[in-house]
Amino acid sequence: MAHLKLENNSISPISQKIFDETQKGLGFIPNMYTKMGQNSALLDSYIYSYNSFRANSGFNSVEQEVIFLSAAFENNCEYCVAAHSFIADKMSKVPTEVTNAIRDGKQVPDAKLAALSTLTRILTSTRGNAAQSDVDSFLAAGYEEVHVLGIIAGIAVKLMSNYSNHITNAEVDAAFAGRVWKK
Repeated sequence: MAHLKLENNSISPISQKIFDETQKGLGFIPNMYTKMGQNSALLDSYIYSYNSFRANSGFNSVEQEVIFLSAAFENNCEYCVAAHSFIADKMSKVPTEVTNAIRDGKQVPDAKLAALSTLTRILTSTRGNAAQSDVDSFLAAGYEEVHVLGIIAGIAVKLMSNYSNHITNAEVDAAFAGRVWKK
């Protein structure tokens, strides 16, 4: 797999502002942000899309983590599975058995969350070309058609982070080390 060797010698004002806000909010700048920040269009787009998904997707915080974890699992992103496992545990309060099932590629024990994880993985792996029966199963679990578009928004957010983590080989931060993951 190809990897970029990025130099941190010219950070744009846009990226620097994001770094400063992140440092203030989290107490550290995630390695992923440091890598993505080499191109301010990427980092700025990611932050905007991430925040918009969190605020406007129509999913609660548990469902949002299920989407992020399922897409990251399907994209084999070690960094994002570790980071979102930490967020699921500490912030979004996802039941551990749900997080671990996604991390292990197993059936999620909650039927509605299982339908969400399954469709997210299908949409990710097929690049949006899910079968009608897959969508129908998701809708039968209690979701609405508009939620399918919300899943796509979440996958798009993860696409930016997963792909950039792959190409930059972003190292998992110490904060997420307790949830390191390998497929």
